[in-house]
Amino acid sequence: MSVSDPIANLQTLIRCPSVTPAEGGALSALEAMLAPLGFKVERMIATEPGLPDVENLYARLGIDGPHLMFAGHTDVVPVGDEASWSHPPFGAEIADGEMFGRGAVDMKGGIACFVAAVARHIEKHGAPKGSVSFLITGDEEGPSVNGTEKLLTWAAERGERWDACLVGEPTNPDMLGDMIKIGRRGSVSGKVTVFGVQGHAAYPHLADNAVRGLLPLASALMDPPFDAGTAEFPASNLEVTTVDVGNPATNVVPAKATFAFNIRFNDTWTADTVKAEIIRRLDEAASDQALRPDRQPTRYEITWAERPSHVFLTRNNALIGSLSAAVEAVTGKQPVLSTTGGTSDARFIKDYCPVVEFGLVGQTMHMVDERVALADLETLTQIYGTFLTRWFGDALV
Repeated sequence: MSVSDPIANLQTLIRCPSVTPAEGGALSALEAMLAPLGFKVERMIATEPGLPDVENLYARLGIDGPHLMFAGHTDVVPVGDEASWSHPPFGAEIADGEMFGRGAVDMKGGIACFVAAVARHIEKHGAPKGSVSFLITGDEEGPSVNGTEKLLTWAAERGERWDACLVGEPTNPDMLGDMIKIGRRGSVSGKVTVFGVQGHAAYPHLADNAVRGLLPLASALMDPPFDAGTAEFPASNLEVTTVDVGNPATNVVPAKATFAFNIRFNDTWTADTVKAEIIRRLDEAASDQALRPDRQPTRYEITWAERPSHVFLTRNNALIGSLSAAVEAVTGKQPVLSTTGGTSDARFIKDYCPVVEFGLVGQTMHMVDERVALADLETLTQIYGTFLTRWFGDALV
């Protein structure tokens, strides 16, 4: 098999059932692609008490700088109802110019294309004048504890240093060339528990309904808006995601009610300052007596989810410029530089080097019948190849 063919590469990877946290043969298949190209391939197993062990891969070609990292993941989400798929989710079957399979766009397709791009570069120009590495995890779709973060630490402790990173996540909303991700919003989650006094619904003066305390607190977190957005980021947004009273009786005033929330915040805030603002709003709303006349302030407690995601923005002109120029050269489109969407493993990589994200069209990711157009695989391979040439050229100037 020629690894310069992204279609064949992707078929091989999709046929490995690497549902998080299983390696499923995907890293072994990737190692078999990279070793003949001259990469030194190492496998690292990350552990954490209470979580499954996860196998990860790091491969490097070259010993000198500049050093470009390609990062991604071979793990995939579960297939769901397999009977609903029109083609087997791990069959990598081709129909009507598309390849079907779990991970086709998120993100085995990006890996397959970058492998092909490196192989073509070596065939045409020889090894890059510097170093290229693959940092591939098996824990991006899972807890993200035994994956990229630990693999980066492991590699850095062994002396690895990077000048730039490209993450191959599916960033394009509609067509290849639409969008490059140059940053991500931060994310903080928490749970608020409101305390009242249980009682009979017919004797409210003897009780204190926790729901009446909850409503102003939840409302205060959703309105007014936290900000109006910045030049590079949309407005921060908080959503209440669950509400639970745990009271099956219609004639009992509940003593406790909880709600959970998540906020995606821009560079107006840090994780610490947005937490402080949330607490300020809750404290202010706790004194609201609109639903609880003549009562003491609502009693509540807040617990924060572990490991918030921090906002970041990449401003590296050589990296962004090389990739933007490559996209335009191949597709004729000027990509939008965006910070929208959820979190990705770029949030860990940004602590080591400038990072951007660009990959396939993401319309079918995580869906039944996840699939990718074969034409897009070839186009993305050409973009990656042009980017390699431009980035190394710019970095060596």
